[in-house]
Amino acid sequence: MFIDSHCHLNFPGLSDDLDGILANMRANAVTHALCVSVDLLSFPEVLDLAERHENLYASVGVHPDYELDAEPTQAEIVRLAQHPKVIAIGETGLDYYRLTGDLEWQRERFRTHIRAARECDKPLIIHTRSAAADTLRIMAEEEAGKAGGVMHCFTENLEVAQAAIELGFHISFSGILTFKNATLIKEVATKIPLDKILIETDSPYLAPTPYRGKTNQPAYVKHVAEEIAKLRDISLEEVGMATTRNFNRLFLKQL
Repeated sequence: MFIDSHCHLNFPGLSDDLDGILANMRANAVTHALCVSVDLLSFPEVLDLAERHENLYASVGVHPDYELDAEPTQAEIVRLAQHPKVIAIGETGLDYYRLTGDLEWQRERFRTHIRAARECDKPLIIHTRSAAADTLRIMAEEEAGKAGGVMHCFTENLEVAQAAIELGFHISFSGILTFKNATLIKEVATKIPLDKILIETDSPYLAPTPYRGKTNQPAYVKHVAEEIAKLRDISLEEVGMATTRNFNRLFLKQL
């Protein structure tokens, strides 16, 4: 009934109890999860999880926070994306919150990922923090909509969400949506089209209420769906069916 569109099951706190994590997914009707790459060094761990478990998928990419001696190339990303269990490129994007100074390398890395996604026809997983204007500008300049994708763990306002949707992107909500003070994000979840919404955990981070402060896991994505159902005054089943359909259409090319 539910799909976690963004998690990091190879991270400590999850990888050491994978059997329990998968059992909790089944108990909470979470059928699949997309394990997201943050660098190429740990990508084999992400791919291994997807290869060993039918209901897990992988992405390939380098997070914008990672300063590297050698930048990933378009050819390298495309080559790694050829594996059938790799269904997305990223996470990629811009993050001006944690890093300062000349971040042109971050913008160039983002462009590289967009070009790789267009070349291999796989959707993008985009991270943006304190960088919405530049993120949208580069998406438009590089024609990211030809690949499509998702604005993961969305924390921006309705105007940014609508601009991303116009560029051909989905909006994904994490456990942050369940926080009492998440007023702007709740407005977005209420007003954007249901067929553009995905749900995620970003686990092991950002556990939703009532697990806030604890290690997050894919089973908890159900609480994000419950919040969307409450905000939109629709059934939990409708949210589950819609977000699952959206995931399958975007990442698996299933109508």
